[in-house]
Amino acid sequence: MAALMCRVGSVGRAVTRISLRSVVAIPSNARSFATQDTVTHTGQVWDEKDYRNARFTDRNKEVNMNFSINLVAEEPPIEVKGRSVHCDGGGGALGHPKVYINLDPEGPHSCGYCGLRYIKAKDTH
Repeated sequence: MAALMCRVGSVGRAVTRISLRSVVAIPSNARSFATQDTVTHTGQVWDEKDYRNARFTDRNKEVNMNFSINLVAEEPPIEVKGRSVHCDGGGGALGHPKVYINLDPEGPHSCGYCGLRYIKAKDTH
């Protein structure tokens, strides 16, 4: 981390600069935040001496380990008797815009919004 500098005075072109750390007596161990960092669903993990750990000095970082991508992956693919299907995420105010999914290629196809997977039934042509 670069030391913070402040301008003390200037005479002509000469500029005197001093470090704020030398003016304000900050103990060297004041910035060592001892927290056990847990990886979040976005992969967010910080170094032990990162300044963003300051908010976790009195409490531990709480991470919900039920990531939504894992919960959606537990749902089995929905079998559809047809070549296409529309997904609206449950409909109403809780859903998402209606998207149409082509089921002609083999295998499960997922909705881009909610991640639900659809598969064409075997007896469908």
